[in-house]
Amino acid sequence: MSSPIIDFLLTRSSAPISELLEPGPSDAEIATIIAAAARVPDHGRLVPWRFILYRGEARVEIGEKLAELAESREGPLAENRRNQELARFSRAPLVIGVVSSPKESPKIPQWEMFLSGGMAAMNLALAANALGYRTNMITNWYSYVPEGRAILGLAPHERVVGFVHIGTFSGAAPERPRPDPATLVTDYSGPWTE
Repeated sequence: MSSPIIDFLLTRSSAPISELLEPGPSDAEIATIIAAAARVPDHGRLVPWRFILYRGEARVEIGEKLAELAESREGPLAENRRNQELARFSRAPLVIGVVSSPKESPKIPQWEMFLSGGMAAMNLALAANALGYRTNMITNWYSYVPEGRAILGLAPHERVVGFVHIGTFSGAAPERPRPDPATLVTDYSGPWTE
């Protein structure tokens, strides 16, 4: 059983964000990446997610705002800590925010809508990989606080699924230990009992 898709999925890994360099995807490639990201299970056809592009000077402006927010929360920042916040969105040529934007539904639970957003994020990363780019998805502290989400363009009811950093990477991504698939699966043996 040989398939280039299976071979890729079995070796997929994230590249270090700091090593994702120019060039990033073109507008046409971004449109393709987003189209692939939107082809995920979405029960009720609610489209409970959306995407925000962070590119160009906006990445620098966001860093400045995140540094200010961090300082308002933590007090004066050491230079290395401030630089860390300033560079959050400017390390890779493109960052795409995958945003959970749940809709009211009497049938579809919100946790399922969030899972749909997670699938959109994975499709997005895989589509970027298929076009020859490498990716890394993170959330980080600013995703968990209302002020951070507002800076990043999210409405109060929305949550961050992940920020997918995209760029060109020429190195070898570091491999990390992976779980043994055989330890993750069982045949059904009846209802749960303690």
